[in-house]
Amino acid sequence: MGQFRFFLLLLITLNLIFPQITASSFDHRYSVGDNVPLFANIVGPLNNPSETYQYYDLPFCHPDQVIPKKETLGEVLNGDRLTNTVYNLNFREDKVDQLLCYKKLKLDEITKFITAIDADYYFQMYYDDLPLWGFIGKTEDNNWAGDGSGPAYYLFTHVQFDAFYNSDQVIEIRAFSDPNHAVDITDKTEIDVKFTYSINWNSTTSEYKNRMNKYSKASLLSTQRQIHWFSFVNSVVIVVLLMGVLILLFMRHLKNDLKKYSSGDEEQDKEFGWKYVHGDVFRCPSRMALFCGILGTGTQLLTIICLLFLLAFFGVLYPYSRGTISTSLVLFSILTAPIAGFNASSFFGQFFETGWEKCVLLSGILYSGPLFITMFLLNTISVSIGATTALPFGTIVVIILAYTFIAIPLLAFGGIMGYRFRSKFQAPSATKISPREIPSLTWSRKTPGQMLIAGLLPFSAIVLELHSSYATVWSYKILTLPSILFMTFVLLVVLTSLLSVGLTYIQLAVEDHQWWWRSIWRGGSVAIFMFGYCIYYYSRSNMSGFMQSTFFFCYNFLFCYALFLMLATISFRSSWLFVQHIYNAVKSE
Repeated sequence: MGQFRFFLLLLITLNLIFPQITASSFDHRYSVGDNVPLFANIVGPLNNPSETYQYYDLPFCHPDQVIPKKETLGEVLNGDRLTNTVYNLNFREDKVDQLLCYKKLKLDEITKFITAIDADYYFQMYYDDLPLWGFIGKTEDNNWAGDGSGPAYYLFTHVQFDAFYNSDQVIEIRAFSDPNHAVDITDKTEIDVKFTYSINWNSTTSEYKNRMNKYSKASLLSTQRQIHWFSFVNSVVIVVLLMGVLILLFMRHLKNDLKKYSSGDEEQDKEFGWKYVHGDVFRCPSRMALFCGILGTGTQLLTIICLLFLLAFFGVLYPYSRGTISTSLVLFSILTAPIAGFNASSFFGQFFETGWEKCVLLSGILYSGPLFITMFLLNTISVSIGATTALPFGTIVVIILAYTFIAIPLLAFGGIMGYRFRSKFQAPSATKISPREIPSLTWSRKTPGQMLIAGLLPFSAIVLELHSSYATVWSYKILTLPSILFMTFVLLVVLTSLLSVGLTYIQLAVEDHQWWWRSIWRGGSVAIFMFGYCIYYYSRSNMSGFMQSTFFFCYNFLFCYALFLMLATISFRSSWLFVQHIYNAVKSE
């Protein structure tokens, strides 16, 4: 009965996340003259992509009854607020200078438009699920007149739509704010404005299934694509050559060590080497529950990243797919909760019989805790200024219910299964009662030095793609191809693993056996470099204002923190397998 209630609650929550959609929503086929609704979405300053407001916050022509479009959870999280408009864009019906409305703008409305034009506000709409943009107005500098007057503000009053169709489907649509139809609203206290629009339909041979490709091509021209690929291949070649040299040197030294320790020369064995810390390398570190919590959370985040790549390869995730990424993140975060609990408790249970509950709890709050706190902060800021990124109360309730009644039980279930099916760890050699004293180390062999080495090399390999990803998210440029992004991610994982193994070997070779936590810091150090780069990127961008700055750094903190946990897990797992291998390869004294 309890399981039935659990799955019933799961179905109800998923129904709230993914509301029912009729077949016509996927049909996208129309007859000549059919009304295809145009939805207004948001307005906002061009240089601040996180600062968006509802379309009718500005005094545009609006219908008698503004009806919000029913949205999915992902669309709400994405800041989309679609509403109906008075535009009448029938399928394959051309219109010229069609009247939208007459509007008498008063002083406060003129002030709103002037403020928006001065901040380079744009508007976004959706037509048949295709996004389109346009500017609200323009400024002209009058300093040449020498009369001390400021810039002149012009409000665009006409929007030209160019639509393309193939048979009975809409393939493409563009919006163009005509600068030839603009009125000067500078220093006006009241003005009569006539808003109009035109639409021109054209036939195209492009297929419906490829209609979203143009949004990638628009920002990634042929020359830019070639430069992107060339720079990426160049980085890969350099990194592969460097990896080859490191692997060659590393394997040669390791092979010589294994031969030496297998020769039975006791006097030579006692001089130095990683063999002499065999009684300490498998000693559990301090704060073991926290350590296992990191492993559990990092494994869950790695699983989520892999699932997102899988959706991208299947074409589910594409540019301007409204809310799909946000919805996927919420769904995957909930459904992968047992992975975090299982990995945390199973690893902890290899060494201890009791206390696994604490590590499962930590795996559940290590990332979600800072995530909820950060989102609460950002939502408070959004509510205070009336931005669309403010989450409605109902959405917050749905997220809390989903996490409380689905994610937490799944996390506990995974923890129970991990502890129940754990395997007892059999160390190659017995752990000594007292830990061996660690000799004095140079700076390069201490934690900060190894973090510098382990973080700088992978960061230098991915910095090009990191810049492209930032341009995609924060600069309206679609420069990141899923294939390149995936190969970059694989390269990052491989480099992190190899460097972790190599630096662990160097650490053990100088009889420093405290490698557990150091492998965590080594792997996660790439994220520290990435956060440093985000500060540099912000300083070079045109973003400004308290809200945009807060959103930029908070989102980047969450991203880099997630990457820290994920790469730290990969780093430790790689070193763990390596340490087990080398100590199983020789006989313990």
